[in-house]
Amino acid sequence: TNPGFVVRITQAGLDYAHQHGIKVLEKELGQLKLQDISGDFRILRVGKVRYEISRLHLRSFQLPHSYISLVPNVGLQVSISNAFAELDGNWKVKVYFIQDHGSFDLKLENVYIKIDLQLGSDTLGKPTIDTSACSTRISKVRVHFSGKLGWLYNLFYGAVESRLRKLLETQVCEIVAKSVRRELQPYLRTLPVTAKIDAKTGIDYSLVAPPTATARSLDVDLKGEFFSLAHRSAVPFSPLPLALPPDHSHMVYFGASSYFFNTAAFAYHAAGALVFNVTEAMIPKGVHLNTTTFSAFIPQLERMYPNTPMTFRLSAPSAPFLSIGPQGLSLQPVVDVQAYAVLPCSESVPLFLLSLVMNVSAVIDVRSGHIVGSLDPEALFLPPLQVRQLQSLVNTIASAIVIPRLNERLNEGFPLPLPERIQLSKILVRFHQNFLLLGADVRYQPR
Repeated sequence: TNPGFVVRITQAGLDYAHQHGIKVLEKELGQLKLQDISGDFRILRVGKVRYEISRLHLRSFQLPHSYISLVPNVGLQVSISNAFAELDGNWKVKVYFIQDHGSFDLKLENVYIKIDLQLGSDTLGKPTIDTSACSTRISKVRVHFSGKLGWLYNLFYGAVESRLRKLLETQVCEIVAKSVRRELQPYLRTLPVTAKIDAKTGIDYSLVAPPTATARSLDVDLKGEFFSLAHRSAVPFSPLPLALPPDHSHMVYFGASSYFFNTAAFAYHAAGALVFNVTEAMIPKGVHLNTTTFSAFIPQLERMYPNTPMTFRLSAPSAPFLSIGPQGLSLQPVVDVQAYAVLPCSESVPLFLLSLVMNVSAVIDVRSGHIVGSLDPEALFLPPLQVRQLQSLVNTIASAIVIPRLNERLNEGFPLPLPERIQLSKILVRFHQNFLLLGADVRYQPR
Protein backbone atom coordinates (compact mmCIF):
# COMPACT_ATOMS: atom_id res chain seq x y z
CA THR A 1 0.00 0.00 0.00
CA ASN A 2 1.37 3.40 -0.94
CA PRO A 3 1.66 5.72 2.05
CA GLY A 4 -0.18 9.00 2.22
CA PHE A 5 2.44 10.35 4.60
CA VAL A 6 6.15 9.56 5.02
CA VAL A 7 8.48 10.34 7.93
CA ARG A 8 12.22 10.27 7.29
CA ILE A 9 14.72 10.31 10.17
CA THR A 10 18.20 11.18 8.94
CA GLN A 11 21.53 10.20 10.49
CA ALA A 12 21.58 13.56 12.27
CA GLY A 13 18.20 12.76 13.81
CA LEU A 14 19.33 9.29 14.85
CA ASP A 15 22.49 10.76 16.40
CA TYR A 16 20.38 13.16 18.44
CA ALA A 17 18.07 10.37 19.62
CA HIS A 18 21.11 8.24 20.39
CA GLN A 19 22.52 10.91 22.73
CA HIS A 20 19.43 10.71 24.90
CA GLY A 21 19.13 6.94 24.64
CA ILE A 22 22.70 6.30 25.71
CA LYS A 23 22.18 8.41 28.84
CA VAL A 24 19.21 6.22 29.77
CA LEU A 25 21.24 3.05 29.14
CA GLU A 26 24.15 4.37 31.19
CA LYS A 27 21.79 5.03 34.08
CA GLU A 28 20.27 1.54 33.74
CA LEU A 29 23.70 -0.12 33.72
CA GLY A 30 24.69 1.93 36.78
CA GLN A 31 21.89 0.17 38.69
CA LEU A 32 23.08 -3.31 37.74
CA LYS A 33 22.64 -5.81 40.59
CA LEU A 34 25.16 -8.66 40.74
CA GLN A 35 24.54 -11.92 42.53
CA ASP A 36 26.97 -13.58 44.94
CA ILE A 37 29.46 -16.07 43.52
CA SER A 38 30.80 -19.15 45.28
CA GLY A 39 32.56 -22.35 44.28
CA ASP A 40 35.63 -24.47 44.71
CA PHE A 41 38.49 -25.82 42.66
CA ARG A 42 41.56 -28.04 43.16
CA ILE A 43 45.17 -27.09 42.78
CA LEU A 44 48.01 -29.62 42.71
CA ARG A 45 50.02 -29.79 45.95
CA VAL A 46 47.56 -27.38 47.51
CA GLY A 47 44.23 -29.21 47.46
CA LYS A 48 40.68 -27.99 47.47
CA VAL A 49 40.16 -24.23 47.54
CA ARG A 50 36.76 -22.83 48.54
CA TYR A 51 35.89 -19.23 47.67
CA GLU A 52 33.00 -16.82 48.09
CA ILE A 53 32.33 -13.44 46.47
CA SER A 54 29.59 -11.42 48.13
CA ARG A 55 28.10 -7.94 48.43
CA LEU A 56 29.05 -6.98 44.91
CA HIS A 57 28.34 -3.29 44.43
CA LEU A 58 28.61 -1.45 41.11
CA ARG A 59 29.82 2.08 41.75
CA SER A 60 29.60 3.37 38.18
CA PHE A 61 29.29 2.29 34.57
CA GLN A 62 30.49 4.84 32.02
CA LEU A 63 29.81 4.80 28.26
CA PRO A 64 32.10 7.54 26.91
CA HIS A 65 32.21 6.49 23.24
CA SER A 66 29.25 5.22 21.21
CA TYR A 67 27.51 5.72 17.90
CA ILE A 68 24.42 4.55 16.06
CA SER A 69 24.47 3.35 12.47
CA LEU A 70 21.95 2.30 9.86
CA VAL A 71 22.00 -1.28 8.58
CA PRO A 72 20.12 -1.21 5.24
CA ASN A 73 17.05 -3.47 5.12
CA VAL A 74 17.78 -4.68 8.67
CA GLY A 75 17.51 -1.90 11.25
CA LEU A 76 19.83 -0.01 13.56
CA GLN A 77 23.08 -0.91 15.30
CA VAL A 78 24.51 0.74 18.39
CA SER A 79 28.25 0.31 19.01
CA ILE A 80 29.81 1.21 22.36
CA SER A 81 33.58 1.19 22.83
CA ASN A 82 36.07 1.91 25.64
CA ALA A 83 33.38 1.69 28.28
CA PHE A 84 34.50 1.11 31.85
CA ALA A 85 32.99 0.19 35.19
CA GLU A 86 34.03 0.09 38.83
CA LEU A 87 32.70 -2.19 41.54
CA ASP A 88 33.65 -3.50 44.94
CA GLY A 89 32.74 -6.40 47.17
CA ASN A 90 33.87 -8.88 49.79
CA TRP A 91 35.77 -12.11 49.30
CA LYS A 92 36.53 -15.19 51.39
CA VAL A 93 38.91 -18.08 50.62
CA LYS A 94 39.44 -21.30 52.55
CA VAL A 95 42.20 -23.91 52.00
CA TYR A 96 42.12 -26.75 54.52
CA PHE A 97 42.18 -24.98 57.87
CA ILE A 98 43.59 -21.77 56.41
CA GLN A 99 41.16 -19.07 55.49
CA ASP A 100 41.28 -15.39 54.72
CA HIS A 101 38.76 -12.72 53.84
CA GLY A 102 38.69 -9.09 52.91
CA SER A 103 37.39 -6.64 50.35
CA PHE A 104 38.31 -5.89 46.78
CA ASP A 105 38.00 -3.18 44.14
CA LEU A 106 37.45 -4.26 40.55
CA LYS A 107 37.79 -2.20 37.37
CA LEU A 108 36.48 -3.24 33.98
CA GLU A 109 38.28 -1.52 31.13
CA ASN A 110 37.89 -1.44 27.36
CA VAL A 111 34.36 -2.81 27.46
CA TYR A 112 32.80 -3.19 24.00
CA ILE A 113 29.04 -3.56 23.50
CA LYS A 114 27.25 -4.07 20.21
CA ILE A 115 23.45 -3.90 20.03
CA ASP A 116 21.27 -4.69 17.00
CA LEU A 117 17.81 -3.11 17.04
CA GLN A 118 15.00 -4.57 14.96
CA LEU A 119 12.17 -2.26 13.92
CA GLY A 120 8.66 -3.35 13.05
CA SER A 121 4.97 -2.60 13.48
CA ASP A 122 2.16 -4.31 15.36
CA THR A 123 -1.42 -5.09 14.30
CA LEU A 124 -2.56 -1.59 15.31
CA GLY A 125 0.04 0.03 13.07
CA LYS A 126 2.18 1.23 15.97
CA PRO A 127 5.98 1.04 15.68
CA THR A 128 7.83 -1.68 17.59
CA ILE A 129 11.48 -2.07 18.52
CA ASP A 130 13.44 -4.85 20.14
CA THR A 131 17.01 -6.12 20.45
CA SER A 132 17.69 -8.76 17.82
CA ALA A 133 21.29 -9.32 18.97
CA CYS A 134 23.63 -8.14 21.72
CA SER A 135 27.24 -8.91 22.52
CA THR A 136 29.56 -7.64 25.24
CA ARG A 137 33.32 -8.07 25.44
CA ILE A 138 35.40 -7.06 28.46
CA SER A 139 39.07 -6.69 27.50
CA LYS A 140 40.64 -5.91 30.87
CA VAL A 141 39.74 -6.79 34.44
CA ARG A 142 41.86 -5.21 37.17
CA VAL A 143 41.40 -6.26 40.80
CA HIS A 144 42.89 -4.95 44.02
CA PHE A 145 42.47 -7.22 47.08
CA SER A 146 42.84 -6.38 50.73
CA GLY A 147 43.73 -9.19 53.12
CA LYS A 148 46.55 -10.88 55.08
CA LEU A 149 47.62 -13.88 53.00
CA GLY A 150 48.85 -12.48 49.69
CA TRP A 151 49.64 -15.86 48.15
CA LEU A 152 45.92 -16.71 48.24
CA TYR A 153 45.01 -13.71 46.07
CA ASN A 154 46.47 -15.20 42.92
CA LEU A 155 44.64 -18.47 43.54
CA PHE A 156 41.41 -16.58 44.08
CA TYR A 157 41.79 -14.25 41.10
CA GLY A 158 42.58 -17.01 38.63
CA ALA A 159 39.51 -18.95 39.68
CA VAL A 160 36.88 -16.22 39.70
CA GLU A 161 38.06 -13.75 37.06
CA SER A 162 36.52 -15.70 34.17
CA ARG A 163 33.27 -16.21 36.10
CA LEU A 164 33.02 -12.51 36.90
CA ARG A 165 33.76 -11.60 33.30
CA LYS A 166 31.12 -14.00 31.94
CA LEU A 167 28.54 -12.90 34.52
CA LEU A 168 29.02 -9.23 33.71
CA GLU A 169 28.98 -9.77 29.97
CA THR A 170 25.70 -11.68 30.25
CA GLN A 171 24.03 -9.21 32.59
CA VAL A 172 24.99 -6.19 30.50
CA CYS A 173 23.07 -7.60 27.53
CA GLU A 174 20.14 -8.47 29.79
CA ILE A 175 20.05 -4.86 31.00
CA VAL A 176 20.19 -3.63 27.39
CA ALA A 177 17.22 -5.81 26.39
CA LYS A 178 15.21 -4.71 29.46
CA SER A 179 16.01 -1.05 28.82
CA VAL A 180 14.78 -1.28 25.22
CA ARG A 181 11.57 -3.00 26.30
CA ARG A 182 10.97 -0.82 29.37
CA GLU A 183 12.06 2.61 28.08
CA LEU A 184 12.33 2.78 24.30
CA GLN A 185 9.40 0.61 23.24
CA PRO A 186 6.81 2.39 25.46
CA TYR A 187 8.09 5.76 24.25
CA LEU A 188 7.66 4.79 20.59
CA ARG A 189 4.11 3.76 21.39
CA THR A 190 3.31 7.37 22.31
CA LEU A 191 3.23 8.02 18.55
CA PRO A 192 -0.45 8.89 17.96
CA VAL A 193 -1.32 6.55 15.09
CA THR A 194 -5.02 7.45 15.38
CA ALA A 195 -6.02 10.80 16.79
CA LYS A 196 -9.21 12.81 17.12
CA ILE A 197 -8.69 16.21 15.52
CA ASP A 198 -11.97 17.92 16.36
CA ALA A 199 -15.63 17.05 16.86
CA LYS A 200 -16.01 15.92 13.25
CA THR A 201 -12.79 14.27 12.06
CA GLY A 202 -9.83 12.15 13.04
CA ILE A 203 -6.55 11.25 11.39
CA ASP A 204 -4.93 7.86 10.82
CA TYR A 205 -1.14 7.79 11.06
CA SER A 206 -0.81 4.01 11.40
CA LEU A 207 2.19 2.36 9.78
CA VAL A 208 1.44 0.63 6.48
CA ALA A 209 4.80 -1.23 6.61
CA PRO A 210 7.67 -1.72 9.07
CA PRO A 211 10.24 1.12 9.10
CA THR A 212 12.88 0.76 6.39
CA ALA A 213 16.57 1.45 6.99
CA THR A 214 18.58 2.74 4.05
CA ALA A 215 22.19 3.80 3.85
CA ARG A 216 21.34 7.38 4.88
CA SER A 217 17.99 7.41 6.67
CA LEU A 218 15.19 5.57 8.42
CA ASP A 219 11.93 5.86 6.46
CA VAL A 220 8.53 5.25 8.02
CA ASP A 221 5.49 4.89 5.74
CA LEU A 222 2.20 5.98 7.31
CA LYS A 223 -1.38 5.74 6.11
CA GLY A 224 -1.86 9.51 6.33
CA GLU A 225 -5.63 9.52 6.01
CA PHE A 226 -8.34 11.73 7.50
CA PHE A 227 -11.70 10.22 8.38
CA SER A 228 -15.13 11.30 9.58
CA LEU A 229 -15.86 10.39 13.18
CA ALA A 230 -19.56 9.93 12.45
CA HIS A 231 -19.07 7.47 9.63
CA ARG A 232 -15.74 6.24 8.31
CA SER A 233 -16.14 5.24 4.69
CA ALA A 234 -13.64 4.06 2.10
CA VAL A 235 -11.79 6.86 0.32
CA PRO A 236 -12.70 6.74 -3.40
CA PHE A 237 -9.12 7.39 -4.55
CA SER A 238 -5.70 5.94 -3.78
CA PRO A 239 -2.36 7.51 -2.85
CA LEU A 240 0.28 7.85 -5.53
CA PRO A 241 3.85 6.60 -4.91
CA LEU A 242 5.70 9.05 -2.68
CA ALA A 243 9.50 9.37 -2.99
CA LEU A 244 11.20 12.05 -0.90
CA PRO A 245 14.16 13.92 -2.40
CA PRO A 246 17.69 13.06 -1.17
CA ASP A 247 17.87 15.96 1.28
CA HIS A 248 19.54 15.24 4.65
CA SER A 249 20.36 18.68 6.07
CA HIS A 250 17.63 18.40 8.76
CA MET A 251 17.07 15.78 11.45
CA VAL A 252 13.61 14.77 10.25
CA TYR A 253 11.47 15.19 7.14
CA PHE A 254 7.75 14.81 6.60
CA GLY A 255 6.27 14.09 3.19
CA ALA A 256 2.54 14.92 3.02
CA SER A 257 1.04 13.76 -0.27
CA SER A 258 -1.91 15.28 -2.09
CA TYR A 259 -3.79 12.17 -0.91
CA PHE A 260 -3.26 13.29 2.69
CA PHE A 261 -4.84 16.70 2.07
CA ASN A 262 -7.59 15.41 -0.18
CA THR A 263 -8.72 12.86 2.40
CA ALA A 264 -9.09 15.83 4.76
CA ALA A 265 -11.45 17.49 2.29
CA PHE A 266 -13.28 14.18 1.79
CA ALA A 267 -13.67 13.63 5.56
CA TYR A 268 -14.95 17.13 6.27
CA HIS A 269 -17.34 16.90 3.34
CA ALA A 270 -18.63 13.53 4.58
CA ALA A 271 -19.05 15.00 8.08
CA GLY A 272 -21.20 17.84 6.71
CA ALA A 273 -18.68 20.49 7.70
CA LEU A 274 -18.58 22.17 4.27
CA VAL A 275 -22.05 23.72 4.60
CA PHE A 276 -22.52 27.39 5.50
CA ASN A 277 -25.75 29.23 6.24
CA VAL A 278 -25.54 32.97 5.59
CA THR A 279 -27.89 35.67 6.88
CA GLU A 280 -27.78 39.44 6.52
CA ALA A 281 -26.50 39.83 10.08
CA MET A 282 -23.33 37.94 9.13
CA ILE A 283 -22.21 40.11 6.22
CA PRO A 284 -20.72 43.66 6.18
CA LYS A 285 -23.07 46.58 6.75
CA GLY A 286 -24.48 48.20 3.64
CA VAL A 287 -25.22 44.89 1.92
CA HIS A 288 -28.84 43.79 2.23
CA LEU A 289 -29.94 40.23 1.63
CA ASN A 290 -33.50 40.69 0.40
CA THR A 291 -35.52 40.27 -2.75
CA THR A 292 -35.30 43.99 -3.51
CA THR A 293 -31.50 43.77 -3.84
CA PHE A 294 -31.66 40.73 -6.08
CA SER A 295 -34.53 42.04 -8.24
CA ALA A 296 -31.92 44.07 -10.15
CA PHE A 297 -30.95 40.91 -12.03
CA ILE A 298 -33.91 38.62 -11.18
CA PRO A 299 -36.93 40.98 -11.55
CA GLN A 300 -39.60 38.37 -10.74
CA LEU A 301 -38.28 38.02 -7.14
CA GLU A 302 -39.68 41.42 -6.13
CA ARG A 303 -43.04 40.65 -7.71
CA MET A 304 -43.32 37.24 -6.02
CA TYR A 305 -41.93 38.20 -2.58
CA PRO A 306 -41.83 42.00 -2.17
CA ASN A 307 -38.97 43.25 0.06
CA THR A 308 -38.60 39.84 1.71
CA PRO A 309 -35.48 38.84 3.69
CA MET A 310 -33.28 36.22 2.13
CA THR A 311 -30.77 33.65 3.37
CA PHE A 312 -28.18 31.62 1.52
CA ARG A 313 -26.98 28.09 2.01
CA LEU A 314 -23.49 27.48 0.61
CA SER A 315 -22.37 23.89 0.20
CA ALA A 316 -19.89 21.82 -1.76
CA PRO A 317 -21.63 19.19 -3.92
CA SER A 318 -18.45 17.13 -3.74
CA ALA A 319 -15.22 17.24 -1.76
CA PRO A 320 -12.85 19.85 -3.24
CA PHE A 321 -9.73 18.40 -4.82
CA LEU A 322 -6.40 19.98 -3.93
CA SER A 323 -3.41 20.02 -6.28
CA ILE A 324 0.23 20.28 -5.19
CA GLY A 325 2.96 21.40 -7.54
CA PRO A 326 6.34 23.15 -7.35
CA GLN A 327 4.54 26.51 -7.24
CA GLY A 328 2.40 25.63 -4.23
CA LEU A 329 -1.06 24.37 -3.33
CA SER A 330 -4.23 25.28 -5.16
CA LEU A 331 -7.80 24.10 -5.48
CA GLN A 332 -10.91 24.93 -7.50
CA PRO A 333 -13.89 24.03 -5.33
CA VAL A 334 -17.38 23.99 -6.81
CA VAL A 335 -19.83 25.79 -4.52
CA ASP A 336 -23.60 25.55 -4.73
CA VAL A 337 -25.39 28.70 -3.54
CA GLN A 338 -29.03 28.05 -2.69
CA ALA A 339 -31.08 31.19 -2.07
CA TYR A 340 -34.17 31.21 0.15
CA ALA A 341 -36.89 33.75 0.88
CA VAL A 342 -37.78 33.93 4.58
CA LEU A 343 -41.54 34.44 4.89
CA PRO A 344 -43.21 36.12 7.92
CA CYS A 345 -44.17 32.71 9.26
CA SER A 346 -40.39 31.83 9.27
CA GLU A 347 -40.89 29.39 6.44
CA SER A 348 -37.99 29.29 3.97
CA VAL A 349 -38.90 29.10 0.30
CA PRO A 350 -36.19 28.12 -2.21
CA LEU A 351 -35.68 30.80 -4.87
CA PHE A 352 -32.76 29.90 -7.09
CA LEU A 353 -29.56 27.81 -7.14
CA LEU A 354 -26.18 29.04 -8.40
CA SER A 355 -23.17 26.84 -9.03
CA LEU A 356 -19.87 28.66 -9.02
CA VAL A 357 -16.20 27.76 -9.18
CA MET A 358 -13.56 29.43 -7.01
CA ASN A 359 -9.83 29.64 -7.60
CA VAL A 360 -8.14 29.32 -4.20
CA SER A 361 -4.47 29.15 -3.24
CA ALA A 362 -3.18 27.87 0.09
CA VAL A 363 -0.31 28.87 2.36
CA ILE A 364 1.19 26.14 4.57
CA ASP A 365 3.40 26.38 7.64
CA VAL A 366 4.28 24.39 10.78
CA ARG A 367 3.59 25.70 14.28
CA SER A 368 3.81 23.84 17.59
CA GLY A 369 4.01 20.46 15.87
CA HIS A 370 0.95 21.16 13.72
CA ILE A 371 0.50 21.79 10.01
CA VAL A 372 -1.31 25.12 9.78
CA GLY A 373 -2.53 27.01 6.74
CA SER A 374 -4.75 29.65 5.23
CA LEU A 375 -6.77 29.99 2.04
CA ASP A 376 -6.72 32.96 -0.30
CA PRO A 377 -9.51 33.25 -2.91
CA GLU A 378 -8.06 34.46 -6.19
CA ALA A 379 -11.04 34.36 -8.58
CA LEU A 380 -14.71 33.45 -8.74
CA PHE A 381 -16.41 32.07 -11.82
CA LEU A 382 -20.19 32.29 -12.20
CA PRO A 383 -22.35 30.92 -15.02
CA PRO A 384 -22.17 33.13 -18.15
CA LEU A 385 -25.70 34.55 -17.77
CA GLN A 386 -25.05 36.08 -14.35
CA VAL A 387 -24.30 39.78 -14.01
CA ARG A 388 -21.35 41.50 -12.38
CA GLN A 389 -23.36 42.75 -9.38
CA LEU A 390 -24.22 39.17 -8.44
CA GLN A 391 -20.59 38.13 -8.70
CA SER A 392 -19.61 41.00 -6.42
CA LEU A 393 -22.18 39.99 -3.84
CA VAL A 394 -21.18 36.34 -3.83
CA ASN A 395 -17.54 37.43 -3.60
CA THR A 396 -18.45 39.43 -0.50
CA ILE A 397 -20.16 36.45 1.07
CA ALA A 398 -17.24 34.14 0.29
CA SER A 399 -14.51 36.51 1.51
CA ALA A 400 -16.39 37.72 4.58
CA ILE A 401 -17.84 34.44 5.82
CA VAL A 402 -16.78 31.22 4.13
CA ILE A 403 -13.02 31.75 3.80
CA PRO A 404 -12.59 33.22 7.33
CA ARG A 405 -14.40 30.22 8.83
CA LEU A 406 -12.22 27.79 6.91
CA ASN A 407 -9.08 29.73 7.83
CA GLU A 408 -10.10 29.68 11.48
CA ARG A 409 -10.04 25.88 11.37
CA LEU A 410 -6.84 25.73 9.31
CA ASN A 411 -5.14 28.07 11.79
CA GLU A 412 -5.75 25.51 14.56
CA GLY A 413 -3.78 23.06 12.44
CA PHE A 414 -3.52 19.32 12.18
CA PRO A 415 -1.02 17.40 14.34
CA LEU A 416 2.11 15.92 12.81
CA PRO A 417 2.93 12.32 13.81
CA LEU A 418 5.28 13.03 16.72
CA PRO A 419 5.91 11.04 19.91
CA GLU A 420 5.61 12.80 23.24
CA ARG A 421 7.80 15.74 24.30
CA ILE A 422 9.19 16.49 20.83
CA GLN A 423 9.51 20.08 19.62
CA LEU A 424 10.42 21.15 16.09
CA SER A 425 12.68 24.00 14.99
CA LYS A 426 14.32 25.36 11.83
CA ILE A 427 11.25 24.50 9.77
CA LEU A 428 11.63 23.99 6.03
CA VAL A 429 8.61 24.04 3.68
CA ARG A 430 8.97 23.00 0.05
CA PHE A 431 6.51 22.01 -2.64
CA HIS A 432 7.03 19.13 -5.03
CA GLN A 433 4.84 17.46 -7.57
CA ASN A 434 1.97 15.80 -5.68
CA PHE A 435 3.47 16.25 -2.21
CA LEU A 436 4.55 18.79 0.38
CA LEU A 437 7.97 18.39 2.02
CA LEU A 438 8.54 19.60 5.58
CA GLY A 439 11.99 19.52 7.16
CA ALA A 440 12.89 20.25 10.77
CA ASP A 441 15.33 19.72 13.58
CA VAL A 442 14.00 18.20 16.78
CA ARG A 443 14.43 18.83 20.48
CA TYR A 444 13.42 16.37 23.16
CA GLN A 445 12.00 17.70 26.42
CA PRO A 446 12.63 15.23 29.28
CA ARG A 447 10.00 14.91 31.95
